[in-house]
Amino acid sequence: MNSIELSLFASRIEAVCEEMGAVLQRTAFSPNIKDRLDYSCAVFDAAGELCAQAAHIPVHLGSMAYAMRNIVSDLPWSPGDMVILNDPYLGGTHLPDVTVIAPVFAANSMVGFVANRAHHADIGASTPGSMPISRQLSEEGMIIPPTFLVQEGRLDEHRLTAIIGATSNSEQSGGDFAAQISANRTGLARLTALVQSMGVTRYEESLQQLNAYAERLADSCLGDIPDGEYYFEDVMDGDGLGNTDISIVVTLRVSGHQVHVDFTGTAPQTAGNINCPLSVAAAGVYYVFRCLMPPQTPACAGSFRSITLTAPEGSLLNARRPAAVAAGNVETSTRVVDVVMGALAQALPDKIPAASHGSMNNLAMGSRVAGAEWDYYETIGGGMGAGPEHDGISAVQTHMTNTLNTPIEVLESHYPLRICRYALREGSGGEGKYRGGNGLIREFEFLSPTTVTLLTERRRHAPWGLQGGGDGQPGNNLHNGGVLPEKTCFEIKSGERLMIATPGGGGWGDEDH
Repeated sequence: MNSIELSLFASRIEAVCEEMGAVLQRTAFSPNIKDRLDYSCAVFDAAGELCAQAAHIPVHLGSMAYAMRNIVSDLPWSPGDMVILNDPYLGGTHLPDVTVIAPVFAANSMVGFVANRAHHADIGASTPGSMPISRQLSEEGMIIPPTFLVQEGRLDEHRLTAIIGATSNSEQSGGDFAAQISANRTGLARLTALVQSMGVTRYEESLQQLNAYAERLADSCLGDIPDGEYYFEDVMDGDGLGNTDISIVVTLRVSGHQVHVDFTGTAPQTAGNINCPLSVAAAGVYYVFRCLMPPQTPACAGSFRSITLTAPEGSLLNARRPAAVAAGNVETSTRVVDVVMGALAQALPDKIPAASHGSMNNLAMGSRVAGAEWDYYETIGGGMGAGPEHDGISAVQTHMTNTLNTPIEVLESHYPLRICRYALREGSGGEGKYRGGNGLIREFEFLSPTTVTLLTERRRHAPWGLQGGGDGQPGNNLHNGGVLPEKTCFEIKSGERLMIATPGGGGWGDEDH
């Protein structure tokens, strides 16, 4: 296969993922999927190695790339099957992220898998929005181990009904699960057609060539990092249960084009829900190094073969069951990005940007009043860190999230909410030769009593600047003008207001030079 044919092949399997995503978005019922685009789609080979992915959510895709081999290896797959799961300790991330996997068969042999992962605002947790201030996994909603939802083309109605029954809005949840099944059916049809047009042998040989090409590009990039050890440490603000300044420590060991990422020294798993499985930490690691690679590097397993990582079992980044993990997927994964970038800044000072806002600024809310149940969840953007050649971008989602904001019109038409203010947080970006991006201000007025949960970071510790640049401003959460903790759950009355002021990005470089 020549270079043009290889490029076309890569584009064709990536297009499968893109079309799956389009089907999922357009058939989903919830604003969380159809408007915020909180979902991801990917293609894997028969061993569970990543072949292609769409440009969706980094924390979804990186964790699937790390964990899929273990998910699929022990299951008795047949044509027409689909498996559903959300268990963080068996290949998931956190319980709201539900994954549906389907095998692809051609010429009587299994040649790969299509998979999608989507965030469900209601997965039956103890509080609306399914992002509670939890102490153990069971409080965070229904736990779904890898389970056959469809076998040989027959949907297990009883199992699906049981899953939907754990939620408060069965029509919306049922629509979203149907959308995930439909997305996989689309992926199956498109990938099967591709394999049949090429033949199984040529398809598999093409995947090998694609991985080899990706590995060459990745190794060339990694080889530009000077050999040595690079150390960095940062902290999480807290776990929501009184434990603060929880450290994440990394040592990068670079030798040639091999990079080992060692999180030894990271704090033990904590009582609150900022713990995460190792697959989530891996997603943060993969993301950072993928950003260093040339844009044309295929998003496949070969891109990551020269990168290894370890984290002590029982630590914040490799937690043991039944540790709570709801915020680990969103907040801790983001801090993993910061510490790996902080270490790389020592090796590549002219390539690495300052810290971005460092939080997905998670807001979950809803009501369990009979006849008026609702659940909503969103992440809110902030300031991007400035880089060696540019200012940071203001009011954007950064790093491990890639969702959109929910349009005000959508939010107000679906839920008893009013947006009073949605604006740039002027002056919140760090100063420097290049300024950090500004954060956001999003202010809600509640039109009925509501339970609200906040899982936020960078409220006590600012996003750091680099090379003499100033720090971005920390974020702030206000209820009727009173300051709230960074992680909290509380009841809000009709007519009251909540304001989220998100952090700005760090500045880069001394502005006097």
